[in-house]
Amino acid sequence: MNILILGSGGREHTFAYKIAQSNRCEKLFVAPGNAGTASIATNVDLKVTDFGAVKKCVVENNIEMVIVGPEDPLVHGIADYFAETSELQNVMLIGPSKRGALLEGSKQRAKEFMMQHNIPTAAYESFTVESLEAGKAFLENLNPPYVLKADGLAAGKGVLILKDLSEAKQELENMLTHSKFGEASSKVVIEEFLDGIELSVFVLTDGKNYKILPTAKDYKRIGEGDTGLNTGGMGAISPVPFADGVLMKKIEDRIVKPTVRGLSEEKIDYKGFVFIGLIKVDNEPYVIEYNVRMGDPETEVVLPRIKTDLVDLLEATYRQNLGNFNIEIDGRAATTVMLVSGGYPDAYEKGKEISGLENVEGSIVFHAGTKLENDKILTNGGRVLAITSLDDDFRKALKKSYQNIEKLSFDRMQYRRDIGFDL
Repeated sequence: MNILILGSGGREHTFAYKIAQSNRCEKLFVAPGNAGTASIATNVDLKVTDFGAVKKCVVENNIEMVIVGPEDPLVHGIADYFAETSELQNVMLIGPSKRGALLEGSKQRAKEFMMQHNIPTAAYESFTVESLEAGKAFLENLNPPYVLKADGLAAGKGVLILKDLSEAKQELENMLTHSKFGEASSKVVIEEFLDGIELSVFVLTDGKNYKILPTAKDYKRIGEGDTGLNTGGMGAISPVPFADGVLMKKIEDRIVKPTVRGLSEEKIDYKGFVFIGLIKVDNEPYVIEYNVRMGDPETEVVLPRIKTDLVDLLEATYRQNLGNFNIEIDGRAATTVMLVSGGYPDAYEKGKEISGLENVEGSIVFHAGTKLENDKILTNGGRVLAITSLDDDFRKALKKSYQNIEKLSFDRMQYRRDIGFDL
């Protein structure tokens, strides 16, 4: 079949890498894609939230399956658009409906869903500009540090964790009255701080059945030792060493099952991925957030460990046959290290030539922010390349990634040298 992947990052290159291996994939398209996807698929220059352009691409290329990588088109209702458009109704779209996507599109909605279905999470309240003073009063009743979250989508950067009360009050004001994160922070969720170690659990659900995919842990801060500004992710490891059978049983019973049951009870059309951001506090799991798609850079360590044909798996999801499906997982550990542009996550320059890609051995290079220009591969984003390796344990895999990074260069290239430091 002909398959289209929407998106342009490392996550989408990883999907393309796995789907290109399937003998069920005849022609593969990625829109808009990057320099990495260009080598294994046909890139299509379109905006992922331009549903008319997506429809044109699907119809013209006889696309039978569409995998939605990023959250924006899901939150804007691409699944509903496909369901309501006669020419697209038989296309297998992998991703939740607009109602389902609200679990990521609104922090308040996610919190309400968790409370309604008894899913363990931090206590919270939400505030708007009209209730700014009440928000400041609420902060006074909490112990530091203070957690402020923009309610809407803020490209992974809408969360602030602050130790000082007066700074927290000032930032709440900046978010609500000065639109620090634009429209996303017109409402702010303040929640209690949970002290523990984080991990991500990925679930594929057809709305009734589910499969738990390999666990992963990503590293969000730009600086070593988890310091500095939050980024989209500087590296990841799978599986998570501390996610033993006891913890995973608690996660499945208390979080995964109630989440899928809640979607079913609320009659939410959901055929796709649920990314559950978790924190382990004294051996008890709590949900920090939901995402309604695969994470990035976690995808770069989760998908390479799935040995099952990904097209078969996604078709079973669309046809609600996941209950009868068995997934084979590679027992090895996978790690990925992100190479980022100098200055990221603040201002950075694009268009720097990348050299050394042909010298990489024993690792997979997933392109995130790259473009092809005059036969040269150039940087085209903050996060540029993800260097993924597999080995018997994560330390050996990391060693491979770091050895290959030595062979790569572009102007002002940066990366964290301590991925996995806390394990």
